[in-house]
Amino acid sequence: MKIALFGATGNIGSRILHEALARGHEVTSIVRDPKRLNVSNTRLNVVRGNVLESRSVAVTVAGHDVVISAVGPRNSESPNMIVDSARSLVEGLNAAGVRRLIVSGGAGSLEVAPGVQLVDTPEFPAAWKPVALAHREALGIYRASNLDWTYLSPANEIVPGERTGHYRIGTDQLVRDSKGKSLISMEDYAMAALDEVEKPRFVRRRFTVAY
Repeated sequence: MKIALFGATGNIGSRILHEALARGHEVTSIVRDPKRLNVSNTRLNVVRGNVLESRSVAVTVAGHDVVISAVGPRNSESPNMIVDSARSLVEGLNAAGVRRLIVSGGAGSLEVAPGVQLVDTPEFPAAWKPVALAHREALGIYRASNLDWTYLSPANEIVPGERTGHYRIGTDQLVRDSKGKSLISMEDYAMAALDEVEKPRFVRRRFTVAY
């Protein structure tokens, strides 16, 4: 497939890029600074673009089968860039005539009890709350769009690790193990994203993965 990827220089995006190339897909990595992506592959095309500008999105994703967004705010950016990028992606994909979008999102909007989201619990870290709330608002934007979107929420903890090839799936509820822990490696999260690219099961839906 022809995949357009935003965020390939980040922790999660770089693993999605590696997973996509390992599976034989053609990937266009859209980055603001191509020099920051030190990956060489005959199936990789690196182009300059800005996920926050809908015209740039439209030009760079045209002709692709699916777009994956794994963007997040840098230290100098406001969490609002998550919301701004959602609006830009919806507008840009519509202009380009590309329907399929997979978004690497947040875990804060997952339910931990009926009607109670993780971000609204007392124990949720205050430092993470602005980003979590921005992800929640962005999810609402995707839900209101006419795209064939999929929103992939991670476990409560997503860390660098190994690709075990295994994960459990949930939808709008946080997935925990028998000890109450919610964890996924970035490598298995990337695998789940590409599994959804190849065999869509959650079109116009959110899903989550954890061990």
